Amino acid sequence: MVRTQRLLALFVVVALALAVVPGSAAADTRAGDAVVVGENETVDGLTAFGGSVVVHGTVDGDVTALGGTVVVYGTVTGDVTALGGSVEVDDSGVVQGGLTAAGGAVTIAGNVAGDVNAAADTVTLTNTAVIGGTLSYDGELVSAPGATVEGGIVQGSAGFGPIPAIPDWVGALSGIVSTLVVGALLVAVLPGFTDRVADAAVDAPGRSALSGVGFLVFAPITLILIAFTLIGIPLTILGFVAYGVLITVGYVAGNYVIGRYALSIREMENRWLALLVGVLLVAAVDLAPLVGGLVQLAVLLVGVGALVRALLGAYRDRRDRRNGDADATPSNGPAA
Repeated sequence: MVRTQRLLALFVVVALALAVVPGSAAADTRAGDAVVVGENETVDGLTAFGGSVVVHGTVDGDVTALGGTVVVYGTVTGDVTALGGSVEVDDSGVVQGGLTAAGGAVTIAGNVAGDVNAAADTVTLTNTAVIGGTLSYDGELVSAPGATVEGGIVQGSAGFGPIPAIPDWVGALSGIVSTLVVGALLVAVLPGFTDRVADAAVDAPGRSALSGVGFLVFAPITLILIAFTLIGIPLTILGFVAYGVLITVGYVAGNYVIGRYALSIREMENRWLALLVGVLLVAAVDLAPLVGGLVQLAVLLVGVGALVRALLGAYRDRRDRRNGDADATPSNGPAA
């Protein structure tokens, strides 16, 4: 869950950057399942959203890319900012500026003239990699003997120097505290709606889980499709921010559901105690190597699905009440 939140936060940060960086507006903006700059094609800057983003030709300016895979085979005269499942500068690729990349895997086999900032599970430098500046990384570094890094290597994704190791219990405790804080806000501000989410999950956990899967899979696809037009990009950015908020709130709601169900076995009913019990139970089960991850996933899917169902239900109720009020409005026509 923590790694998912980190990558999602990076995604949102990069997406928001598209709205504030002046050069983004002038760049060629593309979106789709596959975004490709052809071998004989030259574009003046590139902002891309896609399942894959591939540069075979030349980008005269900066590249900002968000995709499942991002690969540079050609030449980029400016900087590259990329977020994807994998980010790669091929051995034929040339980045004349710097590279900022985040993903499951970042691979550099070509030439990057400036600094490289990389955050990934694995950062790989092949024997043909040439970096003219400093390599700052977060994750596991795999460097071939022939790789060249002229500015030196620094562990730490922002290039501020080595990051001290943080004990696992600190991360676990921060996760418990943050979940409790968000949950307390929900219970205090929206107690009725929080119960409605829990009811949706307890009454139909399977349906809620399926709704969660559908939302997690299809919402990003829909947002990327919306970005096909220039006017749709701001909506896509706001949509991904809302997507992140719903995932966070849904996960917290899933913890609350577990706690409320546990209390119901003892025929007890207390929102605050349900929140505390649920968070502690999920945190305890998370200590198990394999089962913990499966429970976290189940809590996320059920919580997000129940949240989406509750929101849709609240929208339908409000619409029905509005229609009912309209139907009940007396006519102002003349009396018979």
